[in-house]
Amino acid sequence: MILLKIEEAFGKVLKDVRLEKSMSQEELAYLSGLDRTFISMLERGKRQPSLTTLFDLSSALEVQPNQLINQIEKLLTTH
Repeated sequence: MILLKIEEAFGKVLKDVRLEKSMSQEELAYLSGLDRTFISMLERGKRQPSLTTLFDLSSALEVQPNQLINQIEKLLTTH
């Protein structure tokens, strides 16, 4: 069993949701007001989002923040 770190689980969920929405990192960055390189670091598990960033990303992705959190929890409990 591989244990994911929280930031890695967040990155996987963020990337999965972004791709489900057929959105590029550049588009997500623009819509969320964040830098594309920061989005990349989040997706690679190199950075952790603040609560404000979580809400900004959720808004840009048109999902509720708790949907992202729930998916992260599932990953953490199954890996």
